Amino acid sequence: MTNKEIKALISLLDDEDPGVVAHVHGRIVELGETITPFLEEAWEESLDPDHQKKLEDLIHDLQFEALHRRLKEWKEEGAQDLLKGMWLVNTYQYPDVRMEDVMKIIAELHYEVWVQVKPDMHPYDQVKAMNHVLFKLQHFSANTKNFHAPTNSMLYQVLESKRGNPLTLCVIYMTLAQRMGLPVYGVNLPNLFILTYKSDVVPQFYINAYNRGLILTKNDIDNYILQLNLNPVDIFYEPCAPIDIVRRALRNLSMSYEKLNEAEKATEIEKLLEVLSDTPAQDSEEKNEDETNQDGDGDWEE
Repeated sequence: MTNKEIKALISLLDDEDPGVVAHVHGRIVELGETITPFLEEAWEESLDPDHQKKLEDLIHDLQFEALHRRLKEWKEEGAQDLLKGMWLVNTYQYPDVRMEDVMKIIAELHYEVWVQVKPDMHPYDQVKAMNHVLFKLQHFSANTKNFHAPTNSMLYQVLESKRGNPLTLCVIYMTLAQRMGLPVYGVNLPNLFILTYKSDVVPQFYINAYNRGLILTKNDIDNYILQLNLNPVDIFYEPCAPIDIVRRALRNLSMSYEKLNEAEKATEIEKLLEVLSDTPAQDSEEKNEDETNQDGDGDWEE
């Protein structure tokens, strides 16, 4: 379609016939996200709040469909690029954030870590050096004041604000550690995402990035599982895959929107979860488990 034809199509969103409006809406969605700049231009030129709302809804629909497709492609490509997966989650609420924006901050942090962390250090000392960079020099910390904010699950926003939930802080920590060649991986504990340092050099140990990189032993994990009245299973101790981390980020995000009574957004996130699951019911079951295993004060921790 020519630019003139696209603008004429958009103008029909104001038609008095609901059938015409529905047809136009469907046609615009078929055209895809390339039409977004025309919708944004129409929004800027409009003085009608109702018309602007229609345009906003259309823009969101187009962006959501694009995200749905990109997540599917990411999974089909092997779902190994964790930063890309987390960036895709980020674009649900902030579609203008580019992957390059994320990589730039990661590169800057990597340099700071490279200065402090040396290959010949003992693993514990390497972790302490990582902690020094991230939590003392860079001031990353847990967002305890606004734990349920959706931005806590948005990697770029956490990189900028330096406040996040357990999962996003762990993703940043793990990404930088792995760039230094350290065998640090994510672990799917109930209610709390942590990291593990797993190598042949020292016995496997764990890192709680949400608590400023506190080092934990297997006994600590055993006691934590015992307090939750759960049976110990491998998933609570061993590294998980990037797709598991992105799924958990989406579950966190869905829960955040539910806490804010934004049911439509929570439902959309569930649709994105289905894209990453071989069995769609799996994620809802895991989410129900997370809801059940809460601390006494009602805080939901991921």
